[in-house]
Amino acid sequence: IKVTHIESGIGSEISQYINDNTKLIFLESPGSNTFEIQDIPAIVKIAKRAGIPTVIDNTWATPLFLKPLDLGVDISIHSATKYICGYSDVLIGCVTVNKKYSEEFDEYLHAVESYTNSHDCYLALRGLRTLQVRLSAHQKSAFEIARWLETEDVVDCVIHPGLESHPQHNLWKRDYSGASGLFAFTFKEKYSDKQIALFINSLEMFGLGYSWGGFKSLVTARQYKRDGKWVHDGKHLIRLNIGL
Repeated sequence: IKVTHIESGIGSEISQYINDNTKLIFLESPGSNTFEIQDIPAIVKIAKRAGIPTVIDNTWATPLFLKPLDLGVDISIHSATKYICGYSDVLIGCVTVNKKYSEEFDEYLHAVESYTNSHDCYLALRGLRTLQVRLSAHQKSAFEIARWLETEDVVDCVIHPGLESHPQHNLWKRDYSGASGLFAFTFKEKYSDKQIALFINSLEMFGLGYSWGGFKSLVTARQYKRDGKWVHDGKHLIRLNIGL
């Protein structure tokens, strides 16, 4: 299997990457680390013209804030461990497919017997009952913190699709009905790894963790490098999961 990685904030330009052997287009909008928004309808239009199925990781928005199948995407996947369950106590995922692929998926699941256990299903259903209430709280707090960070002199950029300053904000506004509690920011100064670690350790209300979507506020820091093709290349990206 050959995988071609392309710039995350892409739209109709994806046509230049499609080859005769392209079998699938996989999206994550926004990216859960760098938060670019893709032009989903434009990508879907090109994919359908070429007869290529599309898959999207919709974990960030959840079905509450984005309905990919309504935009023409064939398959939507979720790490239900995160917002859908909401309590960071289940390891589970889910797949939603359109009518075209439903029979094929059903046959596959029966063949490999890829099912989760009943207790995890119960916990996921428990989380679904409070999804709207929790997401509303995550969204409200995240917007407040993101807008506050934009006013801080030491902050260079707040990377949140719901902010007007985000380069693909108009796409988010067009396709999404809300935002979750995960976003990132960068500092103006290029601090050392040691300085970033001191900053992270000074945060009293955040734990250190790579997962997200649960009730607890978490933070990670990572230095991204994309051969100079990204505006934040080489900077430490501070990612915040704003909890409840």
